[in-house]
Amino acid sequence: MDRKIGKIALAYSGGLDTSVAVPWLIETYGCEVVCVAVDVGQGDLEGIEAKAAAAGAVACHVVDVRQELVEEFIWPVLRAGSVYGRKYLLGTSMARPLIAREVVRVARREGCDAVAHGCTGKGNDQVRFELTFGWLAPDLAVVAPWREWSIRGRKDAEAYARAKGVPLPPPKTSRYSRDRNVWHCSHEGGSLEDAGNAPEEELFLLTVDPATAPESGETVTIGFERGVPVSLDGERLPALALLETLNGIGGRNGIGRVDLVEDRVVGLKSRGIYETPGGTLLYSAHSELEQMVLDRSTLELKDDLARRYATLVYEGRWWGTEREALDAFVRVTQERVTGSVTLRACRGGITVLARQSTHSLYSEALATFEASELYDHADATGFIRLFGLPLRVAGRMREDASATAETEPGPVADVVPLHGPATPGRAAAGAGG
Repeated sequence: MDRKIGKIALAYSGGLDTSVAVPWLIETYGCEVVCVAVDVGQGDLEGIEAKAAAAGAVACHVVDVRQELVEEFIWPVLRAGSVYGRKYLLGTSMARPLIAREVVRVARREGCDAVAHGCTGKGNDQVRFELTFGWLAPDLAVVAPWREWSIRGRKDAEAYARAKGVPLPPPKTSRYSRDRNVWHCSHEGGSLEDAGNAPEEELFLLTVDPATAPESGETVTIGFERGVPVSLDGERLPALALLETLNGIGGRNGIGRVDLVEDRVVGLKSRGIYETPGGTLLYSAHSELEQMVLDRSTLELKDDLARRYATLVYEGRWWGTEREALDAFVRVTQERVTGSVTLRACRGGITVLARQSTHSLYSEALATFEASELYDHADATGFIRLFGLPLRVAGRMREDASATAETEPGPVADVVPLHGPATPGRAAAGAGG
């Protein structure tokens, strides 16, 4: 990098990678390092300022954005109904643009020349961080130590930390690489790298084994206003409290486990285990309410765009016109998504028990098999004739073509079909010694 860097804002977790990144940045660029620890519900932030100072940082900012994560990122993705790879509810993907945004904000306040992250060169997060940096701070340099330094693993990092006098974090108690926030917990690495290995029960942190969950299960009613969750069992709750309560309900009933082989942004496949207990309940309830209040064509279009929205979020393309345009569409579809859905969570499964909405397009008077003034069964005759007209036209053309073929001369007598039966006194075609 040619430009002179005097101060760098580093996305800091307090783990081994970002701890050794602090002295490495100081040594490599001759700069000051400001650490930015963004609280998205991952835990383990106690004493993080002291860790940063011990590593050589001139300052450490701890920013709590848990409420913002739910309201500004999770709720929009939920309203869009976006799911990546048919299963993944985008927990890590949604948090990264927010973390990167806070790093930029601190960088501006501190007068930094650059921003940095501790992501490896093989994963998705480097893309998500740097696309956010590019949108919000195109004038700042971006430093990615994993793509520059000679450190290639935990042993190398520990040796470097000892050489620089950086206190080592406690030894890892898990073989897995995890990411946790208020929405989910992901697990990768270790024995999971063999896709033929089933995850061990000790891996899971947020959910109990569905087989050992209470047989009785739990029932909860989730209330929505314009697609946004606002209440549980009739009690209005702030966004974060509502999600945390649902995480507890879903977790103790074994809800929200996903085992997925996914397509990373960089082009390779990886395997991850995800736990999203409260989010799985919310997606189920929101989808059921939409099914009740939106017409078929709107639902089909929304489902198509939801996949595009999911890819956008997964790839870190949160900022820009495309998401704003998709959000505008989603906002219109959610105007009538107000009501409540009652779910039963039991041993890993979700059963929908009831739905209510003043905007419901479902009419008992129309749906009933009893006599109704609003629907005359005889009207179906004309509808079916028009609806099936293309098939009847095609059917007649097929019959006409068949009749024409029957009147045309057949093959000459001495031609034997290639795979047809042999005629008396003559070997079948293709047979011979």
